[in-house]
Amino acid sequence: MSKPILYSYWRSSCSWRVRAALSLKGIDYDYKAVNLVKAEQKADDYTKFNPAGMVPSLAIDGKTLTESLAIMEYLEETRPEHALLPKDAFDRATVRAICQEIASGIQPIQNLPILNHVGGGEKGQQWAHHFISNGFNVLEKMLSKTAGKYSFGDSVTIADCCLVPQVYNAQRFKVDLASYPCIERVHSALMDLDAFKKSHPSRQPDTPDAERATD
Repeated sequence: MSKPILYSYWRSSCSWRVRAALSLKGIDYDYKAVNLVKAEQKADDYTKFNPAGMVPSLAIDGKTLTESLAIMEYLEETRPEHALLPKDAFDRATVRAICQEIASGIQPIQNLPILNHVGGGEKGQQWAHHFISNGFNVLEKMLSKTAGKYSFGDSVTIADCCLVPQVYNAQRFKVDLASYPCIERVHSALMDLDAFKKSHPSRQPDTPDAERATD
């Protein structure tokens, strides 16, 4: 069976979630860069399998999947080794709630099309800072009830795959993480793991030279 193909953009937080999940599960894959700045995601040969014209997409098992949370759920169901969801039904729902707070409540509001729509530049920066901060106020309270070493207890879950890219975005928009000690602590622990280092935007095939990690 051929290796999965991940259609990704180096700084896409949604793509990073899937890159991290693939790495955590030890799944080897080929990387196909989709340049969002050049609008390659809107090309006919891409939208034929991702009508939304967004990344990521994952070609796997003879199918092509879209939407990062759906992709991670599929990986969990078809490749349960190195589990990224707890066994208990309530615990699984709790992890999914953390994911949804990030993937639905925070990230879309500061995505590039939204920032451009509200005026871009300084206005976009202020917008992103405001809504990430609002979302982190909620997320901090959630993690204060669920976190151990990581977002939910001491095992890495798909919630962590969502958290790390969102913290990266928060740092880009100069959100002070000192106001969110639980988020900051969990993020620091996760960034010690090889899966999150390997999947970092600075280490992707399409990372611009100016943004590429030097270590």
